[in-house]
Amino acid sequence: MTSLSDILPFSLWDERLDSDFLTIAGPCSAETEEQVLQTAEKIHDLTDIRVFRAGVWKPRTRPGSFEGVGEQAFPWLKKVKDKYNFLIATEVATPQHVEKALANGIDILWIGARTTPNPFAVSEIAESLKGVDIPVMVKNPINPDFGLWLGALERFHKIGIHKLAAIHRGFFPFEQTKLRNIPKWEMAIELKSECPDMPLIADPSHMAGQVKFVGGLAQKALDLNYNGLMIETHINPSVAKSDAQQQLLPEQLKELLDKLVFKQQEVIENNGNDLIESYREQIDSVDYQMLELMAQRMQIVRKIGEFKKEKKITIFQLRRWIEILQTRSDFAKKAKLSSEFVKQVMRLIHKESIRQQTDTSKDD
Repeated sequence: MTSLSDILPFSLWDERLDSDFLTIAGPCSAETEEQVLQTAEKIHDLTDIRVFRAGVWKPRTRPGSFEGVGEQAFPWLKKVKDKYNFLIATEVATPQHVEKALANGIDILWIGARTTPNPFAVSEIAESLKGVDIPVMVKNPINPDFGLWLGALERFHKIGIHKLAAIHRGFFPFEQTKLRNIPKWEMAIELKSECPDMPLIADPSHMAGQVKFVGGLAQKALDLNYNGLMIETHINPSVAKSDAQQQLLPEQLKELLDKLVFKQQEVIENNGNDLIESYREQIDSVDYQMLELMAQRMQIVRKIGEFKKEKKITIFQLRRWIEILQTRSDFAKKAKLSSEFVKQVMRLIHKESIRQQTDTSKDD
């Protein structure tokens, strides 16, 4: 069990946050003064959001991509803070970033998904915050490693940061999916089970990768009793220098927030039902991932069917089927699954694969 036992709720982070549900909005990156101020003005006029986010330094996968304007953005963010009374949140990845952010009046820091999995980097950032009373939000690592996420939070807690929150932004998919990052809701549920008082914020923008999916993911987070949302919002997403496809217009943000349904949390007697519900949510998440992977498998199967049709190859290949049964059965043993169970599952999958290829091979 972790020692994260005295985490403060949002309402104690700052007097302007009088609720334990926190919504954060703003552009992926601070690009120009005009872009930052116009976005902030629209968010202020259309919503009651109190926290404005903007990336100053943007860690990118490859050099040459837009990596933020750096310290140049701080005067813009100060104007946003002074004019609209927003709290300002930005990402830090080094102790130098921390020093500059604190010197320029940044109110909330977050640790990005590329920094979280590096214990050395997290420790250095944490040490640079020793004795500083500032909220820190930690995004999940890019890959689904629960220990690294929890460990990063523990490192900040250990040096005295008690205004902590976790940001769930999804995990990098190794296969192509409709979403930019697979949510794997069960990971966040596990974190909440380990640290019941830890505020948990969903970042549906990075899960979605496309505006059309953001609202549904935000509602799912509310249904799972998350404590907040971080939603990327830009005055003109079509010209955004980073993450253009997932940033909402301020008007779209207002529409999304208006449609969200905040459900009353069910009051459950202390008989273990709350734990069962948590496990059920994890099962639901895994099931949907399995179904999405199954759909991907059948897409590949149909491509094979088209190839076989073109080359006049028989659909059923005995040697390949024997190989599948054997290798999956061997893997089942390593995964502590019943070999017979896995064989039955594979037979059903194979039957459906034959059907799909048969349909593909029919004359148009």
